[in-house]
Amino acid sequence: MKVKFSILTLAMFLFLCGSSSFTFTDWVVPAKYEKMKNPHKADNASLKMGKSIYNKHCKSCHGSEGLGDGSKAAQLDTPCGDFSTEEFQAQSDGALFYKSRFGKDDMPNFEKKIPYEEDIWHVINYIRTFIE
Repeated sequence: MKVKFSILTLAMFLFLCGSSSFTFTDWVVPAKYEKMKNPHKADNASLKMGKSIYNKHCKSCHGSEGLGDGSKAAQLDTPCGDFSTEEFQAQSDGALFYKSRFGKDDMPNFEKKIPYEEDIWHVINYIRTFIE
């Protein structure tokens, strides 16, 4: 019985490890948010504001260029992802808003730290500049 339990435990561990590869599409976004459009143009003022907020709240995990290589990234159980990839950039602005605002797993909820929705939209404009 002990052998069966060990094999079962090992099988579950391997299954979980193998299925833990993160993709941006694994994060289900409600339709309401998926369809949202960014109300702010990606002009110089928005990008400047977005960069400032990103550097304060996002850079430590996501890195200075959005590659997921920030100083705290290695401590997380969930990969930070690479904002420069086509997969990331293909997400709607509304999906990015939802994920940034409400978080999931190691991605924190920013409703209190970034209370103004317009600031999240500015961050989204800024991270749209992280392209391969």
